[in-house]
Amino acid sequence: MGVLSAVADAVVVLFSLTIAMAAPLIGAQSVIPPHLYPAPLRDFKRWYAAEFDDYLMAQPPAFLRGIFWLEIAFLWPLSVATIYGVLARRRWAATTSLMAGVSTLTSMSAILGEMLGSGRATPRLLQLYAPYVVFAVIAILRGLCSCSAPPSPASSARKKRV
Repeated sequence: MGVLSAVADAVVVLFSLTIAMAAPLIGAQSVIPPHLYPAPLRDFKRWYAAEFDDYLMAQPPAFLRGIFWLEIAFLWPLSVATIYGVLARRRWAATTSLMAGVSTLTSMSAILGEMLGSGRATPRLLQLYAPYVVFAVIAILRGLCSCSAPPSPASSARKKRV
């Protein structure tokens, strides 16, 4: 179980890191005035939208702008907390992982529903978004099945003295 838990932790940290970087630097460009971003970041977003034929990033619909606000206000700080919590082995990391997984899965349901329903998504674009569904499921399972080690006798002794 230790290896599986370590793999889940690595996946959660990796994808939380991508969210922690992409949400404020790429996704937020759709809702925050463009002049607040340096030209290279604006160019990168345009290149990404053209290269991967991501029509949602090129012309974000209203629901996607709402998801970007959710990412900025909720998922971004949660991802940063999850990265810290997992790496520092904090018990509350299971809760932040669960919350981030549920938020991501909910957002991805709407995004993939639009992509598949519109018929405009290319296989390459779907391959880019699909790993986030897998991440969300792993993060949810990590949060629900958090196998924390039993408290050590030393920590129990400290609690009794207090």
